[in-house]
Amino acid sequence: MSMNILVAGATGKTGQLLVQYLIEQGHKPTALVRESSDTRSLPKDVDLRHGDLTDLKTGVCDGMDAVIFAAGSGGNTGPEMTKKVDRDGAKRLIDLARQSGVKRFVMLSSVGADQTNPTGDLASYLNAKHEADEYLKASGVTYSILRPVALTNNGRSTDVILGEGVDKSAKASRADVAYVLAEAATTGRYDGMAQDMQSA
Repeated sequence: MSMNILVAGATGKTGQLLVQYLIEQGHKPTALVRESSDTRSLPKDVDLRHGDLTDLKTGVCDGMDAVIFAAGSGGNTGPEMTKKVDRDGAKRLIDLARQSGVKRFVMLSSVGADQTNPTGDLASYLNAKHEADEYLKASGVTYSILRPVALTNNGRSTDVILGEGVDKSAKASRADVAYVLAEAATTGRYDGMAQDMQSA
């Protein structure tokens, strides 16, 4: 059955692959983009829905069966923007998804986001991701959380490893991450799960 799926972060490297996989599988992705976003990388027939993750308006999730949060403030922004996008933007999108009766919310998180008090260079990012993940778990919306290890731009691999067996120093290709996100959104196979992930 074809699903209507809202993709936050659709113009990013992982998001572009995700949108393509959803189309190939017969689903209808809608890209959540800012007015200023460069959408030339997206397929021409993909619907656009305008919204800024720092200021989302009510109704942005209306008509959607699932929502995938694959957005991020980017590696060059400071802690404040990370909080606004990766934490507060994600929380707001979860609230709006619940209000619109969305059946499933899939979160692209990060390895290490299961920590309550992360330290090191990525502490602010991981803390934002942790808070967003915990908010999703408590939201009442059916969820799946994917926490990949360090990302590469390689293509699909022969297999992926999920959960306990993941080597946290390994790599995950964006193509594999996008494929698992699509699978999580459309099959329900990973409902209620928060899993680390790597490419095999």
